[in-house]
Amino acid sequence: MRKFFFKLAMIVMVMFISMSCFAQTDKVNNFRIKRGTNVSHWLSQSEQRGEARRLHIQEDDFARLEELGFDFVRIPIDEVQFWDEQGNKLPEAWDLLKNALDLARKHNLRAIVDLHIIRSHYFNAVNEGNQAANTLFTSDKAQQDLINLWYQLSAFLKDRSCDWVAYEFMNEPVADEHEQWNQLVAKVHKALRKIEPQRTLVIGSNRWQGHETMKFLKVPEGDKNIILSFHYYNPMILTHYGAWWTPIGKYTGKVNYPGVLVSKEDYDAAPDAIKPELKQYTEQIWDINTIRAQFKDAIEAAKKYGLQLFCGEWGVYEPVDRELAYNWTRDMLTVFDEFNIAWTTWCYDADFGFWDQQHHTYKDRPLVELLMSGKSLEK
Repeated sequence: MRKFFFKLAMIVMVMFISMSCFAQTDKVNNFRIKRGTNVSHWLSQSEQRGEARRLHIQEDDFARLEELGFDFVRIPIDEVQFWDEQGNKLPEAWDLLKNALDLARKHNLRAIVDLHIIRSHYFNAVNEGNQAANTLFTSDKAQQDLINLWYQLSAFLKDRSCDWVAYEFMNEPVADEHEQWNQLVAKVHKALRKIEPQRTLVIGSNRWQGHETMKFLKVPEGDKNIILSFHYYNPMILTHYGAWWTPIGKYTGKVNYPGVLVSKEDYDAAPDAIKPELKQYTEQIWDINTIRAQFKDAIEAAKKYGLQLFCGEWGVYEPVDRELAYNWTRDMLTVFDEFNIAWTTWCYDADFGFWDQQHHTYKDRPLVELLMSGKSLEK
């Protein structure tokens, strides 16, 4: 009997939310984006709760981003913050998301709601020895659970203008086979289109939304309210220098950019345990032309489908030498502007960010000025 009432409730929910954002299925939204940042480590990847979480992001943050010249934000959210293990909603997080979207709209910032981590899939599980916990691509139930999360999110967000709020239904998929991700994309896309035919959906490629896997992504045909997304942190030895959670972060020698990243002398002096990770950086020249070449598959995919291309994550870890960080950032921005690629930095105020939330000041003002030196959204 309980199962019957659950199914009945789901049917009623779908019928109710199918009225959202559905005037014309063939109309292209005005969800236009160019430069933004991730409001990360707040409703995602954070243990903060209660007052600390509520105070972490306030209206002045959105006002600051608008004043600086950003035109949108990506807001990562995690299942564990929005639902308990029994699937019950945790009201405080929902209230915070509502308030954030209200404030983003007030300050002329479009928003992408990104379902970042779910219980059946965590993008870094393979690097933390917990790959078996990722059941999403081998479990029909886990896939239906993902769809059900989006039914509830859609019911909550349905009244938001399709010109101002978009959905990224999953972050950095890590499937063993590309076709597993393509099949899930088709399944979730079909489910969402039944209830929100016109909402802009952000879809990335398999294997951490890598540029190199974009050529394997199958995009639902004929849907122009899709944005293609990739993430880019290459070369990792530069962007993640000193990052304890990565294998390459154990390297403590010198890094160069542009040019050959690690000299023979520095390679020889490095511990033997990390030399397999280092070898590639002693052989290749890294510069703006390398970035252009690596973006090629993503650029061609966007052209093939006639869709906006978006780099949803890119940035440099805070301890990295700032001159190297600025050199790389400058090259990234140049390529973004050459090919009209929208972007959100990783991130606003965490360990890759430019704002110090604790001391309420900029921790890297030159980085902000560099970010704002590129093209803005055409009015």
